[in-house]
Amino acid sequence: MCIKEAVIKRINEICGDRGLAVNKLANLSGITPSTVYSVFYSDRKDIGIVLIKKICDGLEISLDDFFSSEIFDSLDQELI
Repeated sequence: MCIKEAVIKRINEICGDRGLAVNKLANLSGITPSTVYSVFYSDRKDIGIVLIKKICDGLEISLDDFFSSEIFDSLDQELI
């Protein structure tokens, strides 16, 4: 799994646990729904840390809480 897939999986995991839809996540994070939806697009190559931080702020979690997940423990090396 690459980092982008892991980030998407983690966002979905947290939103699922909290019963949050993408629009609600966007509102909580102060970003547009289209920006959140764009994270899930396959043609988007990466997700910036600033966007992840805004999502974390909206979820009221730290970056450490976001990345402290087994999802990130065995990622493939990013060579491309």
